[in-house]
Amino acid sequence: MRKLLILGGTGFVGRALVSRWMATPGMDAGTVLIPSRRRVRGRAQAMLPTVEVVESDVHDPQQLDALVQGADAVVNLVAILHGSAAQFERTHVTLPQQLAAACQRAGVRRLVHVSALGVPEGDPASAPSNYLRSKARGEQVLRAASGLDLTVLRPSVIFGAEDQFIRLFARLQALVPVMALAGARAQFQPVWVEDVAQALVECLRDRSTIGQTIECAGPEVFTLGELVRLAGQWSGHVRPVLPLPAWAGRVQAAALGLLPGEPLMSCDNLESMRVPNVATGRHPGLAALGLAPAAISAVMPPVLRAGFTAEDRRRTRAGRD
Repeated sequence: MRKLLILGGTGFVGRALVSRWMATPGMDAGTVLIPSRRRVRGRAQAMLPTVEVVESDVHDPQQLDALVQGADAVVNLVAILHGSAAQFERTHVTLPQQLAAACQRAGVRRLVHVSALGVPEGDPASAPSNYLRSKARGEQVLRAASGLDLTVLRPSVIFGAEDQFIRLFARLQALVPVMALAGARAQFQPVWVEDVAQALVECLRDRSTIGQTIECAGPEVFTLGELVRLAGQWSGHVRPVLPLPAWAGRVQAAALGLLPGEPLMSCDNLESMRVPNVATGRHPGLAALGLAPAAISAVMPPVLRAGFTAEDRRRTRAGRD
């Protein structure tokens, strides 16, 4: 492959994908192009051979046209978990529309798009949250575009050494005596970031995945409450988890959404959690790609037992002070 374009390549999944791609035999001859609004975010990746990080706004159609030119394949990882209805629409619907149009103009056919478990199969309006509705419409616009060799991946919540999910709940339990938790009964099937990255590599290598939707999920199903308890146990900061009733959960989510910065949980997140974030079995899973997904209980305990990163420790000290 002469040129692989990865949108969202400086993010959590993107970093794992680039590492996996570069380590795949026969895949290191071409260029991996990673656009970012701030080039500094990809400085570690830019040091890799054949990886080029460019400062670019993928939401600008003209810049997107230039990025797509000459690509043999495109991977779209761009997504947000928090925001207004307009922001979800811009990221999950308008960008895929513009990307499909740019691919058509450039004659690029191969596109691998990362969506999410819980997306409705039918009417997007049937989904309870802006996140899931916009993800569903994003899939629809790509499937409706002519001339694309499309594969869609739907992962559950993604965990790993750099995640902002399990590590975040572990950090919080180092600070508070009790974890009051909205959505404690929501179901997830956590999948390791390295398994998602390898699934993307396999989809790019295997043209038989064209036209398929792949469900990326780990081997175990947990409630959110169970995952939070495990995060505390694995990090050595075991705290009681207090499941909140629905009304109190909505109050908590609304209050968290008003705080500055990216919220821990928003009302839209809470609505998304009404839909089980687990594999449906209606589509092939990671086993269809020859992958045996790792269990979170095998990956995260040694990561958390090894201690927090310097940044984690700084935040924990700041919170205690």
